[in-house]
Amino acid sequence: MKSKIGAILLLPFLLLYSFPAAAEETKTETREWQDENIYFLMVDRFKNGDTQNDYKVNVKDPTAYNGGDFKGIVQELDYIKDMGFTSIWLSPVFDNDDKGYHGYWVHDFYKTEEHFGTMKEFKELVKEAHKRDLKVILDFVADHTGTNHPWVNDPSKKDWFEEQQSNKLPDLNQNNPETRKYLLDAAKWWVKETNIDGYGLDSVSNVPVDFWADFSKTVKSEKKDFYVLGEVKENDPGKLSDYQKAGIDGLLDYPQNAFLRKIFAAPDRSLTEGFGSIKRNKENFHHPELLGTLMDNEDMPRFTNEIVNNKQNPGTRWKLALSYLYTVPGIPIVYYGSEIALNGGSNPDNRRLMGFKAEKEIIDYLTKLTELRNKYKVLTRGTMEVLYDKDGMAVYKREYKKDTFVIAINNSSKSKTVVLNEQDLHRDKELRGLLEGDLVRSKDDTYKIILDREKTEVYALADKTGLNIPYLLLMGSVYAAFIGFIILLVKRRKKNK
Repeated sequence: MKSKIGAILLLPFLLLYSFPAAAEETKTETREWQDENIYFLMVDRFKNGDTQNDYKVNVKDPTAYNGGDFKGIVQELDYIKDMGFTSIWLSPVFDNDDKGYHGYWVHDFYKTEEHFGTMKEFKELVKEAHKRDLKVILDFVADHTGTNHPWVNDPSKKDWFEEQQSNKLPDLNQNNPETRKYLLDAAKWWVKETNIDGYGLDSVSNVPVDFWADFSKTVKSEKKDFYVLGEVKENDPGKLSDYQKAGIDGLLDYPQNAFLRKIFAAPDRSLTEGFGSIKRNKENFHHPELLGTLMDNEDMPRFTNEIVNNKQNPGTRWKLALSYLYTVPGIPIVYYGSEIALNGGSNPDNRRLMGFKAEKEIIDYLTKLTELRNKYKVLTRGTMEVLYDKDGMAVYKREYKKDTFVIAINNSSKSKTVVLNEQDLHRDKELRGLLEGDLVRSKDDTYKIILDREKTEVYALADKTGLNIPYLLLMGSVYAAFIGFIILLVKRRKKNK
């Protein structure tokens, strides 16, 4: 009885203090690749779901297979989905040479690696991901094979390889028509056979640009809206843009990554270089919104390692970095384990086994960010304008259709105050904090944002809220009647006793 009374008493307060919608939820719009947020995982290092395929597994050897497989990923799809991710990106799953746990020493382009599971199990993984509305991106290796690939010692395949090797692995000759056809057919076969949604391309710069034009055209002819994401370790956006012109939809934004690792590894560092990188992307790329933004991946020391080296709190630093990734243009890509601040130095230390029993500080925060990004297209499609940038404190604006969002990031060791005026935002409105719950009402046509050290807030610009007098009078009368009813009920109970 008491719990029912409490619930009824609480209801009017909930109605009184709940805000109307701060921004439009553009659910009716078609989901585009720029709306995705991607969880990248190394199959062997994620989870061991089937011990039956543990051949020569040694979890103490970072260069050996550690047991991760397709079934392990399936078991944790809900974990990935619950954090708000919309796509998963897998390291290569092709049959590999011995100790090719990472997937990049391809032995057979038409078979799955036995340590990971069967082709049937891989198809089941894709199917289960799609049931959860998760898209699947698969790494495809077109640059080279493993050293023990059958072609290497086949005299008839001599022309399939380059005479001058660009790396320590057998370098494929994509200018050979037979080699090119084989790779294109294999890429198309995996799309048709498994129904994957995209390819991640390794070592793009080691392969002729015209091959990638053919590659992109071929895989997209097999499936509509297929996404091709390239990895080019190049810090010149102008050179990177050539690959997008050739048909590769997006590229890993390594130029911006270099700035972001420096900016967010410690407090009191300006965000200016990050903003400058976004500006250069807009100037050089036809579709900068399709670039993949990241803090780290399997080819570099983990960002946590840099944080620890600077004697900073990993949770605090990661939350600031993720706040930036999830509120600026580009597709955020999170390397597995980042959500638990997994540490690791250079390869292979940066490919440690995933741990699922950990503090949820970053997971909970990341989930809030993904919820906002998935809910409001202004964060994935909106224009961007920097309103304030000084001494580690930054405020920028995203606008899309009728929505205006303001993001404030305090990457400093002190509380900061920023005053915005009517030149920055429409007058006589309010900023509603969707991340931390802050509320900033305009006063004299200005907005005074006060943000604690090392904090972020995502604001939605909305009409001012105020007290609803008729509503208060109505609820007052309801309460009076209700209290009278309770008094009468108590009296009757005493009389019956």
